[in-house]
Amino acid sequence: MGSVWQNVPDSGYGARQSMVGFTVEATDGVIGHVDRQQDQPGMQHLVVDTGVWKFGRSVLIPAAAVTSIDAAKQKVKVAPSREEIKVAPRFTTDSETADPGYLSEVGDYYLSLST
Repeated sequence: MGSVWQNVPDSGYGARQSMVGFTVEATDGVIGHVDRQQDQPGMQHLVVDTGVWKFGRSVLIPAAAVTSIDAAKQKVKVAPSREEIKVAPRFTTDSETADPGYLSEVGDYYLSLST
């Protein structure tokens, strides 16, 4: 089975390629850098370190919110705006990255933005 990341248009993303360290850009500016990525089927997401933008807070971005991956420029673009990401369900602990309830809540939030 291929990676969901390979389905992102113009991704240039290869199977098992790490995006850790890539810059993450919202529709209205940079939000941070990929700290971790999860490639497990049904749970694909990025944990983004927002640095000083959100006082050092990390955010979880589901794979469905990624609109493009430029492997050469090490840049990931996401559909939501910075403000939409700021008000997304708060990411507080690494254990949440394996919690189906939390992942569903985050996924539902980002899905609601596209309707």
